[in-house]
Amino acid sequence: MKLGSKIRGSFAGGLVSVMAATAVLSVAPAFAAPFSIDNFTGHTPFRVKRHSSVSPVGLDPATIKAVYNLSGSGSGTVAIVDAYHYPTALNDLNKFSAQYGLPTCSTNTCFEQHEMAPRVKTNGGWSLEAALDTQWAHAIAPGAKILLVEARSASGSDLLSAVNYARNRADVVAVSMSWGSGEFSGEASYDSYFTSNHGVAFFASSGDSGTGVSWPAVSSNVVGVGGTTLTLSGGTLTSETAWSGSGGGVSLYETLPGFQSAYGLTGTKRAVPDVSYNADPNSGVSVYDSTSYNGQTGWYQVGGTSAGAPQWAAIKALGSSASNTKIYQDAKLSNSSSFLRDITAGTNGACGIVCTAATGYDTVTGLGSPVTSVF
Repeated sequence: MKLGSKIRGSFAGGLVSVMAATAVLSVAPAFAAPFSIDNFTGHTPFRVKRHSSVSPVGLDPATIKAVYNLSGSGSGTVAIVDAYHYPTALNDLNKFSAQYGLPTCSTNTCFEQHEMAPRVKTNGGWSLEAALDTQWAHAIAPGAKILLVEARSASGSDLLSAVNYARNRADVVAVSMSWGSGEFSGEASYDSYFTSNHGVAFFASSGDSGTGVSWPAVSSNVVGVGGTTLTLSGGTLTSETAWSGSGGGVSLYETLPGFQSAYGLTGTKRAVPDVSYNADPNSGVSVYDSTSYNGQTGWYQVGGTSAGAPQWAAIKALGSSASNTKIYQDAKLSNSSSFLRDITAGTNGACGIVCTAATGYDTVTGLGSPVTSVF
């Protein structure tokens, strides 16, 4: 019961009290009744640190793969679900790949773009999101195919339609959802969208506004990915701490899942995130986008929990075993450090101990960041 182990002196009820205390971190939007999934609008949790029209900025794939001890090429298909059309996706993926010595793609090899409706509109912000997602999934698992599924809009129903398409593809091994928004009553009724008949794992960003819960990351069928800050010296990792923007907390609506209760979490509701990954824009990654974003094109240094979801999905393509069930099981083992780097410093809010990274599970960075592709 690692979350409780460090704080039982402060909370007389141990883990139960901690989970109850963190329940205040969940703020549900005041939707007019009856709620419709069309009232939900997905938001892209990325943050741009800097831009260059000609030269790469931000961390490169070799550095990130070394930080997380990731190797291999991967197999299967990683589905990236985003909204709107990204017209320069293939061109930009190949520009990024040429820069970093990755395999280039064609529509007949490692890249496929599927629009969920004819003439889907272009949106500059969502195009930059899709650039981040496709390029970094490819960087981590260059042998896997990237399937970019473009929802007609950012409405909940359109995004779920795109998820539905991806989850029913027999070649898909992982689905990345770098979008989210506040919880809503009845969200658990959509959990079935994050299941499949062929072992797909679903990954979603936990949010970039600090303490608070985001859907769909909070779904019990989704691996919620929180954020960290990397500190490097000469390209070598010196520390990884919680990022202040990492979303996290305890759900108002989702029931505590079996994989969390088996790990030792108590209470009645689901906690997020499950895991973490580099997200601080100050240690952001390099992305190339020739579709205009705020009047600019070229290279960007981008952070946010948006970066973690596609890379965790690519880890699933590398090792084929990353899932909440396996990750929580591995976190209980005596050699858990062989699987996860426990993040024990940093905060994502001003709510005291429940907003502070600690030994074992916490509602800032979950169980920690990967140090392997095999769970």
